[in-house]
Amino acid sequence: MTRTAIVTGAARGIGAATARRLAADGHAVAIVDLVEEQAAETAQAITADGGTAIGIGADVSDAGAVTAAVDRVTAELGAPTILVNNAGILRDNLLFKMSESDWDAVMNVHLRGAFLMSRAVQAHQVEAKWGRIVNLSSTSALGNRGQANYAAAKAGMQGLTKTLAIELGRYGVTANAVAPGFIETDMTRATAERMGVPFDAFVDAMVKEIPVARSGRPEDVAAAVSFFCSEGAGFVSGQVLYVAGGPRA
Repeated sequence: MTRTAIVTGAARGIGAATARRLAADGHAVAIVDLVEEQAAETAQAITADGGTAIGIGADVSDAGAVTAAVDRVTAELGAPTILVNNAGILRDNLLFKMSESDWDAVMNVHLRGAFLMSRAVQAHQVEAKWGRIVNLSSTSALGNRGQANYAAAKAGMQGLTKTLAIELGRYGVTANAVAPGFIETDMTRATAERMGVPFDAFVDAMVKEIPVARSGRPEDVAAAVSFFCSEGAGFVSGQVLYVAGGPRA
């Protein structure tokens, strides 16, 4: 059955791969990202492949922008009943070097953004008596040096997920989280650059710690999201699935 899905932070990386996968699954997809031109490029690529997609520029941490974006999706694609909260940023630093603005920026995009998007979309899900919310967490939720803000936000995404599952389950809405390990994206490439390490060397070092002996790809994460969004996942809710190539990656 065709549904309308929203994927945030979907202009590139994991978000773009997820949008492509959901479109391939037969859903109409709204790509939401900070810069509309970049979101539109991803949408156009999906359309060129025979899917249905639109690109929308919105700051997910801005309540007014979120309301406007969801209203536009509803008008152009139909009421959204699938939501993937993927938008995220990095502001890594050791605790004693981390500024308040670094902390706030990460919390606002990850947690406030997921809260605002979920609050806006749940109205359509409850009305439809069907819905899927998938939040992107991370293995960093378990703790990671130099990421006090990001780790706290990603752990918070898991708590938000479990609470949404409890509150919305009676309306046919499931909420789950996907927690990726090391995935090759522009974000991890930027991390290597910040550390002054060639990306190939960075990947090689990370792969040595991964049991399946390879790095992750955005499509690996998209496959997990696709399952949680499927009709068959209706009895799976409040779960966190680590997509990390092993139990300790």
